[in-house]
Amino acid sequence: MPHVRANGVTLHYELTGPADAPVIVFAHSIGATLAMWDAQIAAFAGRYRCLRYDTRGHGGSEAIAAPATVDDLADDMAGLLDALGIQRAHVVGLSLGGMTGQAFALRYPERLDRLALLATSAEMDKAAWHERIATVLRDGYEPFIDGVMVPRWFTPAFAKAHPNVVAGFRARMMANDTAGYAACANVIATLDLPGRISAITAPTIIIVGAEDPATPIAMSERIRSLVPHAEMVVIPKAAHIVAVEQPDLVNFYLGAFLARGDRHDAPPTGGASFDHGLANRSGWLGPDYVARARSKAGAFGAPWQDFITRVAWGEVWGDPTLPWKTRSMLTLAMMTALHREEEFKLHFRAARQNGIPDDELRAVLMQAGIYAGVPATNAAFRWAREVMEETP
Repeated sequence: MPHVRANGVTLHYELTGPADAPVIVFAHSIGATLAMWDAQIAAFAGRYRCLRYDTRGHGGSEAIAAPATVDDLADDMAGLLDALGIQRAHVVGLSLGGMTGQAFALRYPERLDRLALLATSAEMDKAAWHERIATVLRDGYEPFIDGVMVPRWFTPAFAKAHPNVVAGFRARMMANDTAGYAACANVIATLDLPGRISAITAPTIIIVGAEDPATPIAMSERIRSLVPHAEMVVIPKAAHIVAVEQPDLVNFYLGAFLARGDRHDAPPTGGASFDHGLANRSGWLGPDYVARARSKAGAFGAPWQDFITRVAWGEVWGDPTLPWKTRSMLTLAMMTALHREEEFKLHFRAARQNGIPDDELRAVLMQAGIYAGVPATNAAFRWAREVMEETP
C-alpha cells in the first residue's frame, strides 16, 4: 500500500472505491491500524471512495517521538487529503480517530461533509493517560495490553467467539513503535475539546457500544449535548471497538446517516428512491421494525409501504434542511395533538433509542400540553410511560 508525505509526516494509506464517488476518511483508535476498518471498507467501497490510513506512530506510518496534540492529528488528515487532491470528505473516526475528527471539524469545516464519531470522547482522564505514557516508554505494552484487549476493546463473549480477531489486534498493537504510541497517547492526555465542539457545524452522528468501559456512554452523551443537532446511537453487545464487534449494525446506521448527505442521491424534494427511503426509515425506526411492517402488510398493503417509504422517509425525512432530531420532536408533538397512540409510541421509542434524552422529550410534551391541550398530553405522558416501562 502507498505512502505520502502529509504535514511533515509519512503516512501509510489505502484508497479504494469509484474515483468519482463521495469520499469517506476512516481514522482508527490508538494502538490499532487501518486494518480496523476492514468490515466498513467491504460495506462502503462500492458506493464511496474510501480512504483509510495509519495514524502517525502506527502500522506503516512514520513514528515521531515528539508529543502530538489533537490539532496535529487533524492537520495530518488535512495534509493527507491535500496530497491526494481531495477537497471534501465525510470523516468517520473511532476513539483517537473520533478525537481527530472533532478537531478536523473545527479546523477545516469547509472540507467536511458529515462527521461520524464512534466510541470516543471530548476529554479523558489525564492522569491515567500520563501514567500510560510513562509505562509504555519504560516497559512497553506488556503491562497493560491484555487488559486493553478484554474487556476494554472487546467484550468477553466476543473474545471467546472470535479469538483470532482479538489476537490480530494484539499483534498489531505490539508491532507499533512505543515512542510513536506514546506521542499519540499525549493527544489523549492533553485532550480538552468540551469548550470548543459547540462550534462544529457539520451533521454529526455519535455511535457507542453499550458495554464500552474505555469511552462509556456518558462520554458520548456529553458530546451529543454540546454538538448542535448531533444524533446518537447505542449499539448493544459491544465494547470499545464497536466497528469490529458489531459491524453490521454500525454499517447500517452509518450508511443511513451518510446517505442523507449524498446530494446526488437524496434530492430535498421529489424523486427520492425507495432504497434511500428504506435506509432512512430503517436507520431511525430500526431494521427489525421496518422488516416486520413490510412483511405484515402483504400484497394488499405493499403499495402503501412503498409510498410511505419513498415519500415520508425518502423525500421528507431525507430532506437535510431539518436534522432528524428536530423531525422526531415535531412528529411527537403532532402525534400528541392528533391523539395517535400507535404512531406516538413508535416515534417515542425510536427517539429514545437514537439518543434523544428523556428531559428533552418531556419538554416536547410539556409544550404540546400548552398548544394541544391537557387531555391529549395526559394521554401522551401515559403512552410515554408505557414505552419506558417496556422490557428491553
